[in-house]
Amino acid sequence: MTLALRGLKALAALIAGQAIVLFARLVTAPRAVWAGSDPVPTQRIYFANHTSNGDFVLAWAVLPPALRERTRPVAASDYWLKSRLRAFAGRDVFRAVLIDRNPETRDEDPVEKMVAALNEGASLIIFPEGGRNMGPDPLLPFKTGIYHVAHRRPDVELVPTWIENLNAILPKGEVIPVPLLCTVTYGQAVHLKDGEDKDAFLGRAAQALRALKPERPE
Repeated sequence: MTLALRGLKALAALIAGQAIVLFARLVTAPRAVWAGSDPVPTQRIYFANHTSNGDFVLAWAVLPPALRERTRPVAASDYWLKSRLRAFAGRDVFRAVLIDRNPETRDEDPVEKMVAALNEGASLIIFPEGGRNMGPDPLLPFKTGIYHVAHRRPDVELVPTWIENLNAILPKGEVIPVPLLCTVTYGQAVHLKDGEDKDAFLGRAAQALRALKPERPE
């Protein structure tokens, strides 16, 4: 690819990113709530609940521009490489760390890919449940990836991030969002403790995220 084509592609990605942020704000009127963490340029892993295909788009879009520029969502390659348009959005607009969810076909370790992105200076948005939660429980059990990444990079802040209402805005199987108010709440950072085992850490991280879920009136 020539230098001119790379420049055009980068410009297209910048314009598309700005358009996505504007669209997200028009449809969801998202509100970022910093409840325990401040929007400062510290390297972080934002770990969020997962109920909609639009989750990482919103969690990325509501970040202040300076944080958004250095934050990369971790997403499924089978979804984001399904078409040229999705691939452009995933790779060039969001600069997502694309993970093959099928252990039988993957040729790269997901943990290694996430750690490599952190080592390059990026922050990450991840979904420790591993898949969309379509059931009645607030959270599915966490997969172990977040523990292994935290073990490799214990210096990086882990910020619980609760996304509220997006599953109602973009239900499964729908492509046209329903305008509703949406909040993204960023809680107090957690770290892997010295000597803390996997199960204890995953339980503590899940509780930190679950505690951010807004209380609904009876």
